[in-house]
Amino acid sequence: MIPEADLIVRGEQTEEWSAVRLVNEAAFGQPDEADLVDGLRTEGVVLVSLVAEVEQRIVGHILFTRMWIEMGNRSVPAVALAPMAVLPEYQRRGIGQRLVRQGLNLLRRQGEQIVIVVGHPAYYPRFGFSCETARFLESPFPAEVFLAMELSPGALDGIRGRVRYPEAFGL
Repeated sequence: MIPEADLIVRGEQTEEWSAVRLVNEAAFGQPDEADLVDGLRTEGVVLVSLVAEVEQRIVGHILFTRMWIEMGNRSVPAVALAPMAVLPEYQRRGIGQRLVRQGLNLLRRQGEQIVIVVGHPAYYPRFGFSCETARFLESPFPAEVFLAMELSPGALDGIRGRVRYPEAFGL
């Protein structure tokens, strides 16, 4: 774990986009997620973009974007958590957890109610995500890695429909 005082989690600045790109490429070992971040920025759907900084070096990044749940003739707004990246040499040191928690807190303050992630089922439940919460949502992903959480209790009550990601996701 990196001591709280040595880790700064804050909003991303435009001039840091190249550093954020490098973090995503290194964390995933390919450019796909970095390209996704660029596409989501271009599409204008970014709600929260945070960086983690250690000794004035960007070592982590998380992105939350607008998505929707299609319910017949109406769309319910939701938030996609994707991607979340930490440089390999800084992984397993609590940086990802700080990014997720701070991002979720910001979304709550902004009035968001539903967050969806496609991720590891052993990692995301610690924040309140679950496959059970997502059970009435149709998605192109396997049920065991498709998780949702309510930022306000009951936000998904009566919500049944297909999720629609921003175009940059290519789904």
